[in-house]
Amino acid sequence: MTSLEPQPALSQPARADAFRQMHAGGAVPLVLVNVWDAASARLVEKAGARAIATSSSAISWSLGFPDGSHVPPGLAFDALGRIAAAASVPVTADIEAGYAGADGTFDDGLLRQTVAAVLAAGAVGVNIEDSGGASLTGVDEQARRIRLVRSIAAESGVHLFINARTDTYLSGQFGDSAFDETLARAEGYLAAGADGIFVPGVTDLHILHELSRRIAAPLNALAGVGSASVGELHDAGVRRVSIGGNAAKAAYATVSRVAAEILGDGNWSQLAGSPSHADMDALFSREGEG
Repeated sequence: MTSLEPQPALSQPARADAFRQMHAGGAVPLVLVNVWDAASARLVEKAGARAIATSSSAISWSLGFPDGSHVPPGLAFDALGRIAAAASVPVTADIEAGYAGADGTFDDGLLRQTVAAVLAAGAVGVNIEDSGGASLTGVDEQARRIRLVRSIAAESGVHLFINARTDTYLSGQFGDSAFDETLARAEGYLAAGADGIFVPGVTDLHILHELSRRIAAPLNALAGVGSASVGELHDAGVRRVSIGGNAAKAAYATVSRVAAEILGDGNWSQLAGSPSHADMDALFSREGEG
């Protein structure tokens, strides 16, 4: 698909089931270009995305906060609501560690509010991570949080896809034992109700292959400049590929180049190739859809 096409309106449970099926494997992995606002969501969908994922870092930057659970949850949920309303494909939300506490505290009631807000926005999946402090959350505690997310979603009748992120590699805390720690955490998280495992920080195809072989769920890899190709990741067993805040970084790099050129020699060449005003407005025209 190279352009937005009219699609029948699906119920949220149906969108959740469709999103789940996208992880079942096939000729290519599910590739997610992470977004941060309604316009980026529409542009990614127009490019042919089967589903849309948010980037917590990109949303934070767009709202004036550093990454790492610093953005006020209400602002993050507002952004998610606008993204989900703009999209006609399934949306999955990056909820960091759940927006359920700070300074080492954790409030189950706040996690319940987060999941309720995600579902109210119309999203059908979440990324929830085991980092967020000086050290990773213990396996048993993170599994308990995942069970809570699963139970809250079940109450709504939506089979929410829970992508459990573990920062065993990204944190650098485990050294040579990162592989075994990842497997132990994956086992615990899947037993608690997670549907997929996300291991950012791994680019080695051999490690990804061994993780995919030994984890009984779809494996999500984080990609960017210097990463293996989508085809190579698929051959290594990866079933979901996402790029985190990289699309937002590229967009902001463009802003920086445009500003530097205009404020420098007054040249406008960096604006060449931009969509027209009418093209941007057309992203939000729903005439003929649905």
